[in-house]
Amino acid sequence: MTIRIGVLTSGGDAQGMNAAVRAVVRTGIQLGAEVFGIHEGWQGAVDGGNQIRRLDWDSVGTVLAKGGTVIGTARCAAFREREGRKTAARNLIANGIDRLVVIGGDGSLTGTDLLRAEWSDFVTELAAEGAITPEQAQRHEKLVIAGLVGSIDNDMVGTDMTIGTDSALHRIVEAIDAISSTAASHQRSFVVEVMGRHCGYLAVMSAIAGAADYVLIPELPPEDDWHQHMAEVLHRSRSAGRRTSIVVVAEGTKDRQGNPITAEDVRRVLADEMGEDARVTILGHVQRGGTPSAYDRWMPSLLGHAAVEEVLRGDREPQLVGIRGNRPHFEPLMDAVAATRRVADLIAEGRYDEAMAARGRSFVQMTKAFQKLSEAQPNHQATEESKLVGVLHCGGLAPGMNAAAASVVRLGIDAGHVMMGVRGGFPGLIDGAMAPLSWGDVEDWTPSGGANLGTRRTIPTEEDLYALSRTLETYGLDALIVIGGFNAYRAVRLIHAERKRYPALQIPIVVVPASIDNNLPGLQMAVGSDTALNIAVDAVDRIKQSATASKRAFVVETMGRRCGFLATTTGVAVGAERVYLHEDGITVGDLKADIDEMKAGFDAGRTFYLAIRNEEASPFYTTDLITRMFEAEGNGEFSVRGIVLGHVQQGGAPSPFDRINAVRLASDVMRWVTDELASGGTAHVYATPDGMRPIRDLEESVDWEVRRPVHQWWLELKPVLADLGREPKPDAVAGG
Repeated sequence: MTIRIGVLTSGGDAQGMNAAVRAVVRTGIQLGAEVFGIHEGWQGAVDGGNQIRRLDWDSVGTVLAKGGTVIGTARCAAFREREGRKTAARNLIANGIDRLVVIGGDGSLTGTDLLRAEWSDFVTELAAEGAITPEQAQRHEKLVIAGLVGSIDNDMVGTDMTIGTDSALHRIVEAIDAISSTAASHQRSFVVEVMGRHCGYLAVMSAIAGAADYVLIPELPPEDDWHQHMAEVLHRSRSAGRRTSIVVVAEGTKDRQGNPITAEDVRRVLADEMGEDARVTILGHVQRGGTPSAYDRWMPSLLGHAAVEEVLRGDREPQLVGIRGNRPHFEPLMDAVAATRRVADLIAEGRYDEAMAARGRSFVQMTKAFQKLSEAQPNHQATEESKLVGVLHCGGLAPGMNAAAASVVRLGIDAGHVMMGVRGGFPGLIDGAMAPLSWGDVEDWTPSGGANLGTRRTIPTEEDLYALSRTLETYGLDALIVIGGFNAYRAVRLIHAERKRYPALQIPIVVVPASIDNNLPGLQMAVGSDTALNIAVDAVDRIKQSATASKRAFVVETMGRRCGFLATTTGVAVGAERVYLHEDGITVGDLKADIDEMKAGFDAGRTFYLAIRNEEASPFYTTDLITRMFEAEGNGEFSVRGIVLGHVQQGGAPSPFDRINAVRLASDVMRWVTDELASGGTAHVYATPDGMRPIRDLEESVDWEVRRPVHQWWLELKPVLADLGREPKPDAVAGG
């Protein structure tokens, strides 16, 4: 008999749940299983009947861009009781289901594991009562489960991100950006309350991305004098020229005596103790709504794919399928749930450092980075001992460059340095186009697109190094921070190679990775790549909408040079049938097979086909040529359009992740520069999330000819793309 897998969503909804459901359904079909949707969460399992029904390939064909969950979710009081769980077991067995992928929070996953523990008793009892046959009892003697976390709070221990968190951040940051505009017009303060009963992730990250002034979170209750401390921080910000103050409060925040601190409490402090004309905005459930972000499409797709493989294995204790370093991460389900619930106990017990540590290294790091920026001294006076640190951009534009520059400038000023803004990249540096940047000069840079210092792809040649070294000597630069992409690495690599010839080049130099191509070594995501991905996904969503009234195929070209990150992740996030990459190449045989498959699909009733092509996938088979080949073979049965997204992918306001990533890297870089200057060091390095790495390490980690890292993590998405994009032929599906 064919294996049957059940999938359900339970608890609060979260953007990206649909992507996970789609991945479970299509991966299950690819691997020869039948997949049943259990509608309305555990309530559907208890009710049975039409609430448990089979899902086919096309059932989930249009769900990627939808918020919420298309199979529904509900609180189920009956499932909390043993009799209710026994009824759910009977209904699952009646439908031949003994493998489950459950997408929900810690309560939903705990209930699922309880059902698993009771399953064998239920089978025995149901068989004895005649509710199931002996054959059914033998066939379904155990329940195999895997859990995915759907929660916008990002409150589960054991995974870097939970499904829905990134989309919620998009909603919050969009609101803060909008609030900041009106607040600045009236020189007004705003208090913004975000979700997070026991977890301050949304609050901290949105405060960083929204360039807020102060944040209050559950894991780190403020000291008793928090009123005074907040007032001091906000006064400093206003004295530096800022026209508004933004305070972000997580809904579950309490003081150290356990008393709630609400947004209204903060507003009263601002009004009564500071005389501020403050307003409160409680975002509420808007944080759960809307179209899922690109990340909340490809990440749940990856995890849903892994979850099906996990339940089909069925040879170990139930696993939480989370994500670490953009790869599936498995952890015993109940260990993760217990550790998550322990955080609330740690907070209640006043063990705040342990509560913070339980949230993970990144959360601790970013909280400290925000505190450093929030409490930085805007009017720090330079002295004769102050060091001059240059900041410049190099390479193509990447959204988030401004956020990185603003952060290093403000942290540098706080450290006592004079921060010199270099305009126009390395040509500007050679020409001496630089001037000191003050705290106020970088106001409003964090949320803005573009690169306010300007950027150029031009890098120094060996002949330019003499002029470059003279400029460094003339202006007395003590260190240099280069924010940019592949050309920035090439430039610093050359400088490092020639440093002995020119003593002025023997100063600390560091590269901050910023590139929409995401073709840089030592990191998962470069600054700018997430924004470019979201722009591409949004564009394809619109393209797909334009094709709803006719049979149409699209060939969409993304940027990326010879790195297929943008093309592949876009393909997964929008549900492309085919992606063409430089890493794979394109042959006429590939195109013939694709054309045959496309024609067969349209003949069978398909109305839409989507191919994504990386801009340098092939020098011969261009987007235009592929489009015309598809059109010619369509014989008028369907139309084909080619779309080149182009430089629109470099524009727009940076996404929340790109702002957060920029601040994270900038904080590490400024700390390294300060330490290096204090010790008299002259290292040349590039920044990664795990610290600085010597420029010489590039030789082993970069393929200079094709301009990409030797190891590319996103290549692990290719099997997911293949399994979810192309429906298997009937004779290719085997029973299990």
